[in-house]
Amino acid sequence: MAVALTHLAGRSVGVFGLARSGLATVRAAIAGGAAEVAVWDDKPEAREEASALGGRALTPAVWPWADLDSLVLAPGVPFTHPEPHPVVAQAREAEVEIISDIELLWREARGRGVRFVGITGTNGKSTTAALLGHILRECDLKTSVGGNIGRAALDLEPLEEGRIYVLELSSYQLDLTRRFRPDVAVWLNLTPDHLDRHGSMSGYAKAKARIFLNMSEDDVALAGIDEPEMQVVTRAIQYQGRPRLVTVSVGKHGDASLYVDVDGELYENGQEVASFDGLPNLRGVHNWQNAAMAWGAATALGLEGPTVLRAMASFPGLAHRMELVGRRGSVFFVNDSKATNADAAAHALAAYDVIYWIAGGRPKEGGIEPLAEYFPKITKAYLIGEAAEAFSATLARRVPHVIAGDLDTAVRMAADDAAIDRRKEPTVLLSPACASFDQYKDFEARGDAFRRAVNQLDETRKETAA
Repeated sequence: MAVALTHLAGRSVGVFGLARSGLATVRAAIAGGAAEVAVWDDKPEAREEASALGGRALTPAVWPWADLDSLVLAPGVPFTHPEPHPVVAQAREAEVEIISDIELLWREARGRGVRFVGITGTNGKSTTAALLGHILRECDLKTSVGGNIGRAALDLEPLEEGRIYVLELSSYQLDLTRRFRPDVAVWLNLTPDHLDRHGSMSGYAKAKARIFLNMSEDDVALAGIDEPEMQVVTRAIQYQGRPRLVTVSVGKHGDASLYVDVDGELYENGQEVASFDGLPNLRGVHNWQNAAMAWGAATALGLEGPTVLRAMASFPGLAHRMELVGRRGSVFFVNDSKATNADAAAHALAAYDVIYWIAGGRPKEGGIEPLAEYFPKITKAYLIGEAAEAFSATLARRVPHVIAGDLDTAVRMAADDAAIDRRKEPTVLLSPACASFDQYKDFEARGDAFRRAVNQLDETRKETAA
């Protein structure tokens, strides 16, 4: 059973956009006793599903606006840019508040003995949310993880005293919060993204900043300070004197509250407290930032540092994001299928030292030339898909490589070559730097195929031995 929005009992709301979060909102509002839930989505099948849950499918033009308390807007619906969706204009004209499912969950939870952790940032928020959820569960705390990752906020476990809701929050979702106040808030970083939705970097930053807006001096805010834009954010918090600020840096600002040096050593207020080097599924500088943020959030919730580090060691990682899917002798097999462009692939190439690289697919603009600084780490490359010829031209006389064509062939070839490498931790790395659509429906399907191919290596060996 999911959350029931009892504070909506006898009230009327509109829900526009009936994907994952919208349908969960309809279900939660009906379960809580809402008098009417007006719903709409352009897709007839979505309207039918919402109607089966108890919603009333009407075009917004004929919604009972005078009776509505709130419009619950799906995050993907334009709120301000490039221009507000017509339903936004209708709500404003009727003086109906526009909110999100995140806001509804928080309002329902007030006074119920639960805590919230909000996590945002341009990069790394999914890993940080999943990692923190893993840590809390390993410590036997009642924990629900959702929002922009996995399950919708209102589809999570029901409210109960002691439960901690760890919510990944996109700028779209934060734009639709009003009184939401997390006990611990994490803002990892800020780089240009979603500018078509927010109009400018300042608009994007303003949406993200809502995560700290309602916090008090009793709450804890963790903020990365490795971009100049984030230093502006932290100065504003320091000027206001709330919430309690914990600054985080990786390799740049040794005076940060939490600082990770170039060797992965974590310092808290200048004292060495842990080492992230060697955590199997948290390799690389970008993951050290995620780990430092999760560490800070977990300790803010009352956990001890050594306990947090032990829990981190068993973190399985996120599927398709530098995910360790197998080990054969000394050889690691890593699924980074979500790396659909060169910038994303750079994180994985930076994280390993002896690389047998599987790359290719449907190429993106710019190709793999931006990855040239990592070419010396690549022992051999195995090229697949539409990009194989172009990537071969880029790698010519710089990196030994072969055009494998398909993923199964690439895995077999890379596994055989890596097996005779006597260096420490040779790694067969799928980090394609390409979209998947030439051979797979999406990056998840490509990653699943890689996992199957790795598992099939054992079956092939068994057959050969027989």
